[in-house]
Amino acid sequence: MASTRPRRGPSLAGRLFALQAAVVVVVLAGFTTATWLQLGQATDDAATREMLSIARTLADAPEVRDAVDDPDPSALLQPLAEQVRVDTATDFVVVMSPTGQRWSHPNPDLIGERFIGTIGPAADGGFVTETYTGTLGPSVRAVVPVLDRGRVVALVSAGRTLSAVSRELQRQIPVVVGVGAAALGVAAAGSWLVSRWLRRATHDLGPAELSRMYEYYDAVLHAVREGLLLLDREGRVQMVNDEARRLLALPPDVTGRPVDGLGLPPALGAALAGGTGGSDEIYLTADRIVVVSQAAARWSGRHLGSVVTLRDRTELRELVTELRTVRGVADSLSSQAHEAANQLHTVLALIEMGRAEEALEFATGSPAQRLVDGVVAGIGVPELAALVLAKAGEAEARGVELVVREGTALPAGLADPHDLVTIVGNLLDNAIDAAAGAPTPRWVRLGAEVVEPGGVVLRIADSGPGVPADDVERMFGRGWTTKPAVDGRARGIGLALVDRAVRRHGGDVRVSAERGSEFVVRLPLATT
Repeated sequence: MASTRPRRGPSLAGRLFALQAAVVVVVLAGFTTATWLQLGQATDDAATREMLSIARTLADAPEVRDAVDDPDPSALLQPLAEQVRVDTATDFVVVMSPTGQRWSHPNPDLIGERFIGTIGPAADGGFVTETYTGTLGPSVRAVVPVLDRGRVVALVSAGRTLSAVSRELQRQIPVVVGVGAAALGVAAAGSWLVSRWLRRATHDLGPAELSRMYEYYDAVLHAVREGLLLLDREGRVQMVNDEARRLLALPPDVTGRPVDGLGLPPALGAALAGGTGGSDEIYLTADRIVVVSQAAARWSGRHLGSVVTLRDRTELRELVTELRTVRGVADSLSSQAHEAANQLHTVLALIEMGRAEEALEFATGSPAQRLVDGVVAGIGVPELAALVLAKAGEAEARGVELVVREGTALPAGLADPHDLVTIVGNLLDNAIDAAAGAPTPRWVRLGAEVVEPGGVVLRIADSGPGVPADDVERMFGRGWTTKPAVDGRARGIGLALVDRAVRRHGGDVRVSAERGSEFVVRLPLATT
């Protein structure tokens, strides 16, 4: 059966190496050509300067000026010119009259004939350098005057054929080729090292595969409902998705910054920076409850950093609180239904006995009725009133009396009902737990009053053992509790939630532990 696995193309590293090799070859070819042309021009210039120097040196020799006045200048100048030609390895040295008649030449048969080339500027006292085709073929030559008391008495020309100049240039070929080969070797080695590094960095993947991976990677990060935070080994943020930004209220430019310098709560920042976030640990931010899990990130045995996942537990906590309230109300109503049935039978019996006044007093004077009347009259937030009634039933089941103080006034619109349920519910839970474990009488008292200017003071007291003085300052921090763990899970988040909710509305919370515990919450009244 034929394989359906797509055929992989060349890797990014392989393509880059091929591209670099092509670029290196083109660049070196151009460099070598330019070097060769420049070297040829430099060789021609050097030959020209050398011929000019040889011609001037011979023109300044006294023997040349003396030979000019001789009846047969050639007899003296021909041996001298040939000796200079041989000594300087030039192809010709010619001494001539100012009109161009040769007095010397490498070919003696050409002595007496006219010089082939430009001599005008030299005959006028200047000099000539040119490439010209003479009797020996194309040559690089120089022509200078021989001066005697300022008068041009003869001309001297020295030259070297282009074939000789080319032979000198050809001797430079090994140098040019060697330099080019060395440069090619260095460039090839560098390209190979870059390709090898890129191959490791990209895991030998091709451009299409890398592009597809990035697209899926980006899509997953934006689609996942959990917050994701990737930290390197130094605790710096390398990646963060949208959900993590929302949960931690992170600014846009967090990449590359230390995680403990992002303005997170100190406990959370320290845990993430130290890699001790653990699994399913609960932390509080300014307005959220976040479940944090942190695990080491490894690749091929190397420690890369850590992966942090974040889950929002705020809504879940609110739903749990509301569910507990509803269940408490249901339990309270169930127990009250049995009590109401007994009371109703008693009232009916008293009426049948003709004792109507005692029946009325019995019906309206029960503790449960007084509690309901006090809650309804004093608490203007229906959700909170239901919570208090539910907690009263729970407290009664545990042998604790929940009392709403006379004159309690908690107006509607004080704060968000969810936050009020969080504040009062957690404080009542702690108070009932504390009172239930204390000797009789066991009680919890709830009261609220409007104070000036424009605020409400809520008081919840209990008959429990109180809070140790050393713990008062830190009891509103995450993790503080006097209760044992349940099902292996640590507790100690309720008071921290109370503190967050109170501060979110601009209030404050204090605790007095002189006799039992009394929590005092101050909340400002909402202005309209």
